[in-house]
Amino acid sequence: MNCAGFARWRKLSCSDLMQADLSTFILISKRRLKIVLPNCTIDWSFTEELWCTLIKRPVVTTCGPVPHHSDGKLCVSRDAADEEAKEQKRVNKQIEEQLQKDKQLYRATHRLLLLGAGESGKSTIVKQMRILHINGFSERERRDKITDIKRNIRDSITVIVKSMEELNPPIRLEKSSNMEHVRYMLEVACVPDFEYPDDFFDRVKDLWKDQGVQASYERSNEYQLIDCAKYFLDKIDEVRKVDYTPSEQDILRCRVMTTGIFETKFEVDKVRFHMFDVGGQRDERRKWIQCFNDVTAVIFVCASSSYNMVLLEDKTVNRLRESLSLFKSIWNNRWLKTISVILFLNKQDLLAEKIKSGRHKLEDYFPEYSNYLIPSDAQFEPGEDPCVVRAKYFIRGEFLLISTATGDSRHHCYPHFTCAVDTENIRRVFNDCRDIIQRIHLRQYELL
Repeated sequence: MNCAGFARWRKLSCSDLMQADLSTFILISKRRLKIVLPNCTIDWSFTEELWCTLIKRPVVTTCGPVPHHSDGKLCVSRDAADEEAKEQKRVNKQIEEQLQKDKQLYRATHRLLLLGAGESGKSTIVKQMRILHINGFSERERRDKITDIKRNIRDSITVIVKSMEELNPPIRLEKSSNMEHVRYMLEVACVPDFEYPDDFFDRVKDLWKDQGVQASYERSNEYQLIDCAKYFLDKIDEVRKVDYTPSEQDILRCRVMTTGIFETKFEVDKVRFHMFDVGGQRDERRKWIQCFNDVTAVIFVCASSSYNMVLLEDKTVNRLRESLSLFKSIWNNRWLKTISVILFLNKQDLLAEKIKSGRHKLEDYFPEYSNYLIPSDAQFEPGEDPCVVRAKYFIRGEFLLISTATGDSRHHCYPHFTCAVDTENIRRVFNDCRDIIQRIHLRQYELL
């Protein structure tokens, strides 16, 4: 049977056939088609000649009563089509319900973006969220941190002894016999998969006791040294033990540079939070724009103690001034014009140590501090040194000057004094922030 004959049998014209959509066909075998129509299914056996014709002039997708014919055996099953249609409706309904649930869940989730300069303490805040809200760290995760902690020790002592010659004026070793230890440290500094033998820890201990090395450490603001250097160098005997397992405080102090974007999910009183940690070094900041979409709030973390330090990327730039500049660029960013910022003035413990020591005066780096007066709303912690209070409120004021300069009421700045390695401090601060975050969230969806 040719195409025209088939059309006459179906009481259709050839032009009708040419307008049909071949996508309704499913080829089952060389001489068999299954045609699924809106209200019926047709199983059709055909000759090869007819198939060659039909692939150029497909059968129309309309349906009607189809009698048997010698050239094509057709079987129409309306019941099967009805069942298939019902199944399709059921699946569609399930998909729509799931999409609605996902939409509600998405809207109910608070997305927090952690921003700030490098080594400001962002990743430590994330670790605290794990300790406070995700059952902390497993034994395996603790053991996995041992290598990072030992690497912190190696990197710290290497940087300290290497900087002794680079400082102006340079510093000499107290004991010339320790020079052999210095050469050893410089040799193993970049060895991958270093095994950390007992001899390594003995050499580190001898160097750390040297008064020249201690003098170099005291001038660490003039070069790049991780904050946890002293913490772990003082714990060498514990870290070197075969059965050593890092404590939560060890994990909080351990420094690993963040590269890329890391998401942490947790719940507090059945409220879902997604926290995004992004690397803070200059070459990592280009990735921030990827996280700006539909953010509930930005948590900007500043290392308050960095007022006398320089950038890793540029030793001519003061770290705190870089943080202020970065905060200003975020505050004025066109993508974040309606996003409020929770400001964590972090590392208050290190700031207090520096201010009380008197070796690094804040006014030497920020001359405007000389005429600064403590604001009337300043709150003193029990036993807190007034000099420390003055310093921390001055730094807070520098950030608030930026946030209030625009006079934009669409977003707000909420400052908090934090110590990221103090779990109780972060628990208290985050509890205060939760109410702020929820109010921001309600305003975003026009529920408040």
